[in-house]
Amino acid sequence: MMDKKSERRTIKVNYMARVEGEGGLDIKIDDNRVSDVKLHIFEPPRFYEAFLRGRRFGEAPDITARICGICPVAYQMSSSHAMEDALGVKVGGPLRELRRLVYCGEWIESHTLHVYMLHAPDFLGYPDAIALAKDHPEVVKKALELKKIGNQIVTVLGGREIHPINLKVGGFYRAPTKKDLRELAENLKRALDIARETVHFTSGLPFPDFDQDYEYVALRHPDEYPFCEGRLVSNKGLDIDISQFSDFIEEHHVEHSTSLHARMKGRGDYHVGPLARYNLNFDRLSPESQALANEVGLGPVCLNPFKSIIVRAVEIFWAVEEALRIIENYEEPDQSCIEMTAAAGTGHGCSEAPRGILYHRYKIDDEGLIRDAVIVPPTSQNQGMIESDLRKFVQQYIDLPNDELQLKCEQAVRNYDPCISCSCHFLRLRIDRDGVQYDSRPEGST
Repeated sequence: MMDKKSERRTIKVNYMARVEGEGGLDIKIDDNRVSDVKLHIFEPPRFYEAFLRGRRFGEAPDITARICGICPVAYQMSSSHAMEDALGVKVGGPLRELRRLVYCGEWIESHTLHVYMLHAPDFLGYPDAIALAKDHPEVVKKALELKKIGNQIVTVLGGREIHPINLKVGGFYRAPTKKDLRELAENLKRALDIARETVHFTSGLPFPDFDQDYEYVALRHPDEYPFCEGRLVSNKGLDIDISQFSDFIEEHHVEHSTSLHARMKGRGDYHVGPLARYNLNFDRLSPESQALANEVGLGPVCLNPFKSIIVRAVEIFWAVEEALRIIENYEEPDQSCIEMTAAAGTGHGCSEAPRGILYHRYKIDDEGLIRDAVIVPPTSQNQGMIESDLRKFVQQYIDLPNDELQLKCEQAVRNYDPCISCSCHFLRLRIDRDGVQYDSRPEGST
């Protein structure tokens, strides 16, 4: 235990491990009270919104997919839906099902990577997955097998597992055959068993007592566990069309981060990701997934962010089920995509990336060229809540020794599986050069 008379303590993590991208952590404690928390993000901004301008609308899915090598499908889906919204096109039938299938693949591979390689070592006292594999080789072997199956889905539908090239506005460049998908089904049946084991494995991990009163925000569909469609809702009264996103949510810049923070106007920080989806859509999970969640004691409501690792495991199981359902009922479409004619308009798209809602808005002109782009990734939306969690967690466990408290704080950040590179896509830049002002966001954009 620390001396209660201690006046000042500082916890500093220069480089966070087992997160995607570059970030650090500073926590200051004065007189046994948390006085400051900063999640430093110093990943260089990559200005995707700026260099999308002037490109044709059909290029957006391929360009934005490069934002992230772990969740490129999410960027392709959100950008495609936004462009289709601008052009008044709705993709349905087998093409819509194929989109859900490729999203299943991304959830499986991304969640599996997080559960076993990035987060489980925290709970089990290992510095990394390599050390974990020395004592538990079968656990890591099954994890790699499960992740590989997710990657196979993305490869079959997307053409390759990293930055897929077969997805486009309106559908796909090439639709898979029934035979292509049948070959996936056998591996998915094996994946279902591993996914079930994953739920049991994660539920047996040790969790600190840390239930929180969040405003959860996620998509909600009338009939389905959400991927790409639905209204944006929260557990505290939000219920809006995706096109109203910027009316209720705003981005702002903080000095210690190259990523913009997002907050609910007039209400503050909110929480997106698996916990939000699960709490707002438990009734949309399959009966088998609900039963499995209840079996391990998770129930329909989970307020502890450390237990998000169990929720991710449940979503893996559900995604495998959903993939098998789609493959079983698949009928090859008459055409692989819906062709579109360029027209001026504004479109909104929002999909559930593994880490939470990913919002895109585009303005295009009558030649189909992008005139403005706004992308709000899930990690930038969660940054304020991560800092809030750390402030409360450190205060609750303030008597822990510094080294132990530091490890717990890093674990608290990894609860969100932050994708820092995704969040650093843009930074507003203003330049006054000899009286001439430049603003990287044009007048009228947010």
